[in-house]
Amino acid sequence: MSTTIISTDRAPGAIGPYSQAVRAGNTVYFSGQIPLDPATGSLVEGDIALQTRRVFDNLTAVAEAAGGSLAKIVRVGIYVTDLGNFATVNQVMAEYFQPPFPARSTIEVSGLPKAAQVEVDAVMVLD
Repeated sequence: MSTTIISTDRAPGAIGPYSQAVRAGNTVYFSGQIPLDPATGSLVEGDIALQTRRVFDNLTAVAEAAGGSLAKIVRVGIYVTDLGNFATVNQVMAEYFQPPFPARSTIEVSGLPKAAQVEVDAVMVLD
């Protein structure tokens, strides 16, 4: 099976030795996205809702670069530095996804790159 590296300037470039996403067959594996502004590479300042919107905007850009959309995502992994923000993250996610929702896990972590409050990775299946 061949793999294809997915890359777009509409989402932040990698800040380490990884790709924005990799397509293997009809499955696309997304690297974690943190709330970086793709134009500046800087962390978006603001509350968890603003940061979560930036993350989902970044994921949208990578999904589109791979030939899909958020509607094709089958699994999401969400990492937050404070589970007290769970309800807000849910509200923002509901702005981006429609039923049937993807499978998901939400995990509290002690820290994220660049002191982000949220990071999201995903798996997408294309037809």
